[in-house]
This record gives sequence, C-alpha cells and structure tokens, in this order.
Amino acid sequence: MNKKDTKHFEERLIEERMKLVSELGYFEDKIFSDSQRDAAGDLSAYSVHMADQASDAEEREKAYHMASAEGRLLYHIDEALVRLKSGTYGICCACGAKVKKARLEVVPHARLCIECKKAEENGSLGQ
Repeated sequence: MNKKDTKHFEERLIEERMKLVSELGYFEDKIFSDSQRDAAGDLSAYSVHMADQASDAEEREKAYHMASAEGRLLYHIDEALVRLKSGTYGICCACGAKVKKARLEVVPHARLCIECKKAEENGSLGQ
C-alpha cells in the first residue's frame, strides 16, 4: 500500500471514528442519562401506566444494544488505526494475503480478506 492509499484510509477511519464517538455521546446524553421520569416528561415519580413503563424499558434496551454494537465497531476502527501505524493494514490477519482495496473501501476496518471472512462466517476459519 502506497503513502497516498495509507493517507486515504487513515482519513476514512478517523472520519468513521469521529461519527461513532459523536453517536455514542448522543446515547449517553439523551438516552442513558435521562431518568424514567425525565424520559416520560412526567413530574410525578410514578408512571401513568404499566404499558408506558414497559415501552420505556424496551426503548432503553434497544439503545443499549445499539450503543454496544457501535462500541464494538469503534474498537475495530481503533485496531485498524493501530495496524495502519504498524504497517500491517491491508494484510489479512488470518492468511497474510493482501486485502483488496475494494473491500477496504467498503469496510475500512476489515482485518480479513474476503475468503477468510467467508470462512470465519461459516465457522471453518482456523480449523
């Protein structure tokens, strides 16, 4: 990978990282920090109806799952930036082959070539 490609992918990864950090900040500010009473816009300490409580709990749980997935993606982007700095970015972590640029354009944090990723998804990688 040449310097131009390295710079391009570093910019892409940093841009993706900044978006994720911003989204995670939104979850923290708007979803997780609000109490049940604040989220409902109710001044009393009690919910009007049990169904309202269940709906609120379900929304919070969905937000937790989304934040968790975005946290994992943030980890993968950080790992890709480490690989970029160490000179191993674009090299498959399983077989050592070059990861095609087309794959890196779509998934800039990819650590596996497409063949190894397919094998991982099928459960046959490393067997």
